[in-house]
Amino acid sequence: MIDLAAPAERAFLVAVDTGEDPGWTAEESIAELASLADTAGAEVVGAEWQNRRHVDPNFYVGKGKVDELVAAKSETGYTILIADDELSPAQQRALEEAVKTKVIDRSRLILDIFAQHAQTHEGRLQVELAQLEYQLPRLTRMWTHLSRTGGGIGTRGPGESQLETDRRLVRERIKKFKERVDQVAEQRRTATRARDRRLFPTVAIVGYTNAGKSTLLNALVGQVVTKAEDRLFATLDPTSRQVKLGDGQTAIITDTVGFIHKLPHQLVDSFRATLEEVTRADVLVEIVDASDRHFAEHRATVQTVLEELGAGDKPRFIAFNKADLIEAAALDADTPAPAITGQVLISARTGYGLETLKAELSALLASLWVDIDAAVPYSAGELLARVRERGTIELEYRPTDVRVTGRVTPALAGELEAVAARWRDSLVESAAQAPERD
Repeated sequence: MIDLAAPAERAFLVAVDTGEDPGWTAEESIAELASLADTAGAEVVGAEWQNRRHVDPNFYVGKGKVDELVAAKSETGYTILIADDELSPAQQRALEEAVKTKVIDRSRLILDIFAQHAQTHEGRLQVELAQLEYQLPRLTRMWTHLSRTGGGIGTRGPGESQLETDRRLVRERIKKFKERVDQVAEQRRTATRARDRRLFPTVAIVGYTNAGKSTLLNALVGQVVTKAEDRLFATLDPTSRQVKLGDGQTAIITDTVGFIHKLPHQLVDSFRATLEEVTRADVLVEIVDASDRHFAEHRATVQTVLEELGAGDKPRFIAFNKADLIEAAALDADTPAPAITGQVLISARTGYGLETLKAELSALLASLWVDIDAAVPYSAGELLARVRERGTIELEYRPTDVRVTGRVTPALAGELEAVAARWRDSLVESAAQAPERD
């Protein structure tokens, strides 16, 4: 039987080490780039890296290294050159002219992986938006031969070049895709409001790509609800499920998209609607691959993205995953795993430490509750219903209002205090108007 599948592209990798990225050498970053290329379906046939004070503004690498890349093409037969940093349009064009083959950068590679793996309508919209925003400044490379309109009688005067036309069309598409992404985001917010009315606290799993987020969600739920593979960005679309934590507490836990070193800013912007799950969560579970010697650098990357999203200070519990790769005891799910200062060693694959994790999450969520003593009118019945379901409170029904005392979540406390303040103001206003009526 003839295999009609297209052959894998032969990829050659190149990087520059300027010393500006603590904890990451060019060689180590190249290793991660190779994993990305493999995830995208390419066969890595070689790599080169160079130590320089600054990247070359013309070729990204120095001219001597460019000559080595040309020689490497003859030796390896690579069909695509992948740079470890985002290239300017001029650098990309210069490298392509030098090596006479396709050149892409790390950002374009990650965008391609996202395009392959996005399964939902929302995910595909967000990926295409990110691709359009990435391509817009690079259109000069595609349309150089059409960058001027024809001259002569009858052609002078108002008009636009092919390049300007193409840029305008891409900008219009970007605008339309942003509107569609905003519509999907509003649908997600509507669904979230409905979920909030079910009165469950929310937990978002965050972490570096391939740290085990999907495996953890599957383990906590007790069944496969999202695909988990030993590959970077195996899953992109967020999945939420109810999980029983302990002490009768249930939470909505969401598996979010993984973060990565040098994550393209277009993706962060385009996936902001999806990543709102992170900003809305009551608590974050940061999952860390304990077996990776770069886990400290991975955590720094995660923190950078969380800060960009405005969630850097959100309450967090650390789950050091893949304990079965470093601790023999973690091969047995029944072995107890102690929690130490907001973190626990777990194995999402074997189940080791998961009961400890659930108990600690339950305690953390409870610790976030605040004391409340507020009087609200009977007209706040919907709010009182939510307070009864999600708080530990006592209600005192009085002639004109209801006194609420006990402990509730910060969000509910804020709502109660706002309603109570408006109620007090209305009582003061009524009292002030009473003498006038008399």
